[in-house]
Amino acid sequence: MSKKDPFSSLKIKEFRWFLLMRLGIVLGWSMQFVLVEWEVYRITKDPLSLGLIGLMEVIPAIGMALFAGHIVDQNEKKGMLVKCLSGLALISILMCVLLKPEVSETLSKNTVLNGIYALVFLGGIIRAFIIPSVFSLLGLIVPNKEKPNAAAWSSSTWQVAAVIGPALAGFTIGGIGVFASMLLVVISIIFGIFALFQIPAKPIINPKLGEPIFTSLKEGITFVFQNKTVLNALSLDMFAVLFGGAVALLPIFAQDILKVGSEGFGILRAAPAIGGLITMLIATSMPLNTNAGKKLLLAVLVFGVCIIIFGLSANFWVSVAALFLSGVADGISVVIRSTILQLYTPDHMRGRVSSVNSIFVGSSNELGAFESGFTSKLMGVVPSVVFGGIMTIGVVGVTALASPKFRNLDIQKDLET
Repeated sequence: MSKKDPFSSLKIKEFRWFLLMRLGIVLGWSMQFVLVEWEVYRITKDPLSLGLIGLMEVIPAIGMALFAGHIVDQNEKKGMLVKCLSGLALISILMCVLLKPEVSETLSKNTVLNGIYALVFLGGIIRAFIIPSVFSLLGLIVPNKEKPNAAAWSSSTWQVAAVIGPALAGFTIGGIGVFASMLLVVISIIFGIFALFQIPAKPIINPKLGEPIFTSLKEGITFVFQNKTVLNALSLDMFAVLFGGAVALLPIFAQDILKVGSEGFGILRAAPAIGGLITMLIATSMPLNTNAGKKLLLAVLVFGVCIIIFGLSANFWVSVAALFLSGVADGISVVIRSTILQLYTPDHMRGRVSSVNSIFVGSSNELGAFESGFTSKLMGVVPSVVFGGIMTIGVVGVTALASPKFRNLDIQKDLET
């Protein structure tokens, strides 16, 4: 067997523009979330308020997800993304105006806080359409044989942005302030829109254009729940992210427990993303397709252990190491899950399946943030993080015992048949 070219999918020009688009959007998005977290906790000093950020985004994201998937499957993908990203840019501009000192200082704290929550809510609506649009567009750009490699590069690009975004936000908060940092968010999103315009429009591959919406939604949900490979991958990651959402509490760890300030906060936020990035870059030349089920289960198990170590640590660098290793484990999970979704989803159903995925996994990030904020309010910050890690390990055990077929999943064999 010839050695797989780790750069094979990068030879596709449209895919390179796709990666630049994703880099710009995720960079801006991740920066904005960190800036919002920092500003909200500075205003309130309440861990529950951090959880509410996630809740404000997840409510519309879940509520609109299935309908968004149907609409994406019925329309041209690039055009959908242009509209979505333009809306995202507008929200970032409004957030920038709200956080401008001349504006925020003339308003009450509750007014600023409610304005932030309102804009996050609107962002959740737009996000419901962005996720299936991006997933569907990738499927149309890259042929099947290149999808495992493309999934690794796409996930790596996401992680690059997730590394730079939080770290950049953490350092710029202290250096140039929240308002100027938000200006960088706007610039980053505009760059992503520019890259998107370099990709030609794609045909609509859907044999059921004009299908009634509820019939369409039923078909998408039925596909996910009947395809056990897809269902188990989504379920495992959903519960792991839900219970392992310690990242939402990082402002508390940085300011009150580890006492490392905004610079330390940026390092803590970037640590898991750096670990994930390294894993994903390795995955481009050393695919994770063989024994994918076992690797995915082990990765989530390690993730849970790392969350427990982070929760118990009182040393900054031990905490950084635990978050870094959690990112390594999460990177394995992301690459395998992305490959499963791209390979086992028909082209005409990508929007709906991706929307179900956003409910299972994407929204669990925000629900995990709310769960972390809520449980920390009930039992304390450290016990809530440890509890989340233990629950993550429990989910792995249940999945491994209940789904032997998934445990023995081998993507490489499926590619060769």
